[in-house]
Amino acid sequence: MKRRTRIIAGLAAVAVAAVGLAGCSSSGSASSNTIKIAYQKFGAFQQLDAQMKEVKTAYEKEYPGKKVTLVPIQAQGNDYYTKLALMNKAPATAPDVMYEDTFLIKADAQAGYLLPLDEYTAKWKDWDQFYDNAKQAGEGVDGKTYGVSMGTDTRALWYNKDIFKKVGLPVPWQPKTWDDVLAAAKTIKEKDSGVIPFNIYSGKAQGEASTMQGFEMLLYGADGAGNTLYKDKKWVTGSKQFQDSLQFVKDVYQGGLGPTPQQALDTNVGTTIAQTWLPQGKLAIDLDGSWQSGTWLKTGTAPWAKWNDVMGQAAFPTQNGQEPGYNSMSGGWTLAIGKNSKNPQAAFDFIAKFLDKDGSLKYDTENSQIAVRKDVAEDSAYTDANPTFKFFSGLVEHTNFRPATSDYSQVSNAIQVAMESVMTGQQTPKQAAAAYDQAVEQVVGKDNTVSAG
Repeated sequence: MKRRTRIIAGLAAVAVAAVGLAGCSSSGSASSNTIKIAYQKFGAFQQLDAQMKEVKTAYEKEYPGKKVTLVPIQAQGNDYYTKLALMNKAPATAPDVMYEDTFLIKADAQAGYLLPLDEYTAKWKDWDQFYDNAKQAGEGVDGKTYGVSMGTDTRALWYNKDIFKKVGLPVPWQPKTWDDVLAAAKTIKEKDSGVIPFNIYSGKAQGEASTMQGFEMLLYGADGAGNTLYKDKKWVTGSKQFQDSLQFVKDVYQGGLGPTPQQALDTNVGTTIAQTWLPQGKLAIDLDGSWQSGTWLKTGTAPWAKWNDVMGQAAFPTQNGQEPGYNSMSGGWTLAIGKNSKNPQAAFDFIAKFLDKDGSLKYDTENSQIAVRKDVAEDSAYTDANPTFKFFSGLVEHTNFRPATSDYSQVSNAIQVAMESVMTGQQTPKQAAAAYDQAVEQVVGKDNTVSAG
């Protein structure tokens, strides 16, 4: 926790200033009739902010006398988590409702930041519409509910069909192994030098995107028994599959098949990819999320009328084509209530309004999310809204989830360090894997690790 504490301290002034604009008092919200909503607003991700404003207006109209103060946090990935954690450390700045990543639910619940929601969900008629796995995504280690799911996601390869045709690669494309992916990238490099062949997120600057959209997409599809981070309630070390995954990262970045390390370590690279490189044909293959097309819809931040004609999708293959043939990772976000909220009923009423059928439908379609409500998933307004929904929903059958533990975020940071050291040539995959093993033992204790061998 030392690194996270230092980051929090370093960002204290920024976060407090941001919260100060919300008009907080020393006891949390200005009064029990005012609820404060904290959420992320960054780069291409602006749809949530727009919907928050709409729900605020509708909520205040439906509940006369109640007021909503919106606190959009302008921060990428790890910085958002850090600023939110800082806000939660004091009643004066703690939000009533917060946009909470599912992988932080257990840690933040144990830290005392979140309020159990079971007494509210028990009275909410809409709760039965949520799939069981969506409910479980918001549970703490005690089995209580701490967050209401907004949607989930999967990850796969986005590829530019025009570039593929130009260099003689097949369309449609479905690689069967990691080597097939690298071979396609090498062909693109040789035949179209003005294009970045392949992007896989890597390094500390991209935070959880590097871990989940990059490394875990490799590791959980690696060939062999060591292709997991966590097994039997212990963290796996000494894994050949871990080294193989780092080798793939090295092949991309040291082989000139990806962005330059400088480009990849720019905190804004995700926005650049979505808004510039892909629409302008500067990137051929992108390992990314199901939500990517949300940027290109009419309601997105960079509308692109021809995106579905240009961009194809392919499942990311397992290392050697072994069963089940592909790997995907799934996560998602929730709306949660702060433990220090002076009016948790009002806070839950806001969540219920945001995530009723109409609100969930709007969020899922505009953000290209996989629906977690049955009535939304079955609605033609959802199924017809995006031509990629069927493909990405189909990956759920063999998707994987991050370890839902309170120490995952520290392990994730160690993965990012290992990736960055390999992509920049500072360490070999073997050296970086050994350093990761040591870091994990320091975080969780040797007794909480197990050797893959």
